[in-house]
Amino acid sequence: MAVRKFKPTTPGQRHKIIGTFEEITASVPEKSLVCGKRSTGGRNHVGKMTMRYIGGGHKRKYRLIDFKRNKDGVPAVVKTIEYDPNRSARIALLFYADGEKRYIIAPNGLQVGSTLMSGANATPEIGNALPLENIPVGTVIHNIELRPGQGAALVRSAGNFAQLTSREGKYCVIKLPSGEVRQILSACKATIGSVGNSDHALESSGKAGRSRWLGRRPHNRGVVMNPVDHPMGGGEGRQSGGHPRSRTGLYAKGLKTRAPKKQSSKYIIERRK
Repeated sequence: MAVRKFKPTTPGQRHKIIGTFEEITASVPEKSLVCGKRSTGGRNHVGKMTMRYIGGGHKRKYRLIDFKRNKDGVPAVVKTIEYDPNRSARIALLFYADGEKRYIIAPNGLQVGSTLMSGANATPEIGNALPLENIPVGTVIHNIELRPGQGAALVRSAGNFAQLTSREGKYCVIKLPSGEVRQILSACKATIGSVGNSDHALESSGKAGRSRWLGRRPHNRGVVMNPVDHPMGGGEGRQSGGHPRSRTGLYAKGLKTRAPKKQSSKYIIERRK
């Protein structure tokens, strides 16, 4: 995966950096694994705006992704690598030996024609899904479950990876992309390798219109509002706005908002940086 830069023939092209899409092998998704996706424009059931700066954007179809990888012991062949408008990573279409088709998130280095497996007996190779207890210490992993059988919840966006650092009893110690170190049950599954499309972080839209295509409306800062609209609004001239805070008055930039008595805090060995 690489990125393309453009000659500044227009103001929108000047700073535009996008992916090359060279790894993508199919332009139309598998029909049986696609369903409709309705956009809300940030409105609730009575039409009231409950989320600001959302609306418009291109129509999308949702691809059903297999985050559980629960077809243990059945080999699957990678047929295509595809674009997914609903996530930063690419997706791969698997054809299982029993005829079933499923999408998974495409790891870095996955090739069309590769054979993947899931389950305790699978080898720890790129794209295979195994319980953490069967993965060698030090392995780079992604798509990690928090509860056995729940489906992958952690490390799913482009270029991300975690590392299995050690084992403690029935738990494995995982270092997450945020820097957090936490325990996860050894029975939980994870996929070997890092998530593909790692150059996604280098992309730059180049113009406001590309944000509109993604359904993002203009976002205005609290400092430019009036005092009635935001705690940081008002003042003569360009006032700094005091300590950065949210519209509801909560301090931003440094205030820890995690619930102090949260049940899962006992599994966190080291907080994120």
